[in-house]
Amino acid sequence: MQAASRESYAAARQRLDAYAGQAGVEQISATGDELGSVAGLLRREPRLRRALSDPARAGEDRAALLESLLGDKVGADAKELLGVLVSGRWSAPSQLLDATERLGVEALLASADRAGDLGEVEDELFRFGQVVAADAELSNTLSDPIAPVAQRAELTGALLSGKAKPVTVKLVEVALAGFGGRSFTGALTRLVELAADRRDRQVAYVTVAAPLADEEEQRLGRKLAELYGREVSVKQTVDPGVLGGLSVRIGSDLYDGTILRRLTDTRNALARR
Repeated sequence: MQAASRESYAAARQRLDAYAGQAGVEQISATGDELGSVAGLLRREPRLRRALSDPARAGEDRAALLESLLGDKVGADAKELLGVLVSGRWSAPSQLLDATERLGVEALLASADRAGDLGEVEDELFRFGQVVAADAELSNTLSDPIAPVAQRAELTGALLSGKAKPVTVKLVEVALAGFGGRSFTGALTRLVELAADRRDRQVAYVTVAAPLADEEEQRLGRKLAELYGREVSVKQTVDPGVLGGLSVRIGSDLYDGTILRRLTDTRNALARR
């Protein structure tokens, strides 16, 4: 987001955090659902996006327009948050859409946080991403942009039934809709990172040939936390193809100490001689 859009989103996010600090879990989750529904409306209606982000109209007028359109279809809490959003300044209509979608996700994460489930939701999102990545047919089915989101959501709901928190199931549906214009797998990854960020953590994606023991994972997490000055959530992916060692990716930083990488470097060096 550009500066003006970031400021407008920050104001709405601040209001959300204040609301989430005193509302109940179910109330916050319902507000998140309603924000997500409005984001869906904005995605389908580009003319509405333009009208609600038009800098030539006063913020109060834009907020009143949205309230008149929504009527009693969303609750008072969602309306208040949406009013803060649309009355702000937006660099582009697409950024208002992204902000509305993001605020809905943050509300769902806030409800999980209030329930004490946020760490578990983070792990469930990551593990489901691994399950999908390991099954080419499932990955293709869930990533198919032609198939209706509702149809794919029915499949993920069946797969996760009784195995994941309700918020996890809802966030997977957000990913299916292409959260932030991303692919399904890219959206899942972003949601994992937002969940970690809400716990004031960074995510370290670790690839190993065999699973790390709990003590090894904790030791790695402590070392990375010392290096980055922030708590780290370690997410393991097991890939026997790396042969041994490990690679770690945090943000744009990649530390590749796998045997496969060493062999590849050696092979390339020999080929240059």
